[in-house]
Amino acid sequence: MSFAAHRARKRFGQHWLTDQSVLRQILEAAELNANDTVLEVGPGRGALTEQLLASPAAAVRAVELDRDLVVGLRERFGADSRFELTEGDVLAVELPGASTVVANIPYNITGPLLERLVGRLDRPVERPYRRLVLLVQQEVGERIRARPGSSAFSALSVRMQLLARCSTVCPVPPRCFQPPPKVMSEVVALDPLPADQRLDPALARTVEMLLRRCFAARRKMLRNTLSGLLPAEALQAWVEAAEVALQQRPQEVSPAHWVRLAAGLNQLNA
Repeated sequence: MSFAAHRARKRFGQHWLTDQSVLRQILEAAELNANDTVLEVGPGRGALTEQLLASPAAAVRAVELDRDLVVGLRERFGADSRFELTEGDVLAVELPGASTVVANIPYNITGPLLERLVGRLDRPVERPYRRLVLLVQQEVGERIRARPGSSAFSALSVRMQLLARCSTVCPVPPRCFQPPPKVMSEVVALDPLPADQRLDPALARTVEMLLRRCFAARRKMLRNTLSGLLPAEALQAWVEAAEVALQQRPQEVSPAHWVRLAAGLNQLNA
């Protein structure tokens, strides 16, 4: 089967990235070397795969759900010994070993895929990737890298910034895809933190509890969302010790201060 006969399938969230400038910027952001094995999620018709195989990387291991595209990818790249292809759902299959991830994430699975590739606060991936270069919806990219006080700053911002160093690579307008999506996109780079910089699981669980509690009512002051955890005087002393103010709203509290709040609460409950 030729790729020319294949039509993008809405149920798979397929939009082919065709802009050569963006493809080059993704490759540059990955900073591949001869020791790297790349996990490519959703290679589609292989526009980025071709460039990855032209890089110094030792191998490219791709995961593709669309069985028709799998046939075309094997026809196109199967003769290259550095190319391996797994057919299946990236959320369900055993992921091939890799040091770096390059992914054009279907927007409807962004959350679950981020959790699979980066982990959760209380359970980061056991062997973190050196770097992940991800093409995501711009709204998600903004939330991942948002700073405290920004309207985009969210619980996702805190989680991701406590798991990885997050930066933007480039914006990607709809015209860079075929067919064009209805939203702006963005390429982000994530560098997972080493093991000695990750949160202790007990501390991570408390941070997660606080994020869920407070961001569920993000427009309310902490005075309201944290009430009930401690008596009024103890509540005031707790947040002051963490250098946080009860009149702040959750989007105004930095990741480091969420950790301080969690550490203080764990000490009080010990």
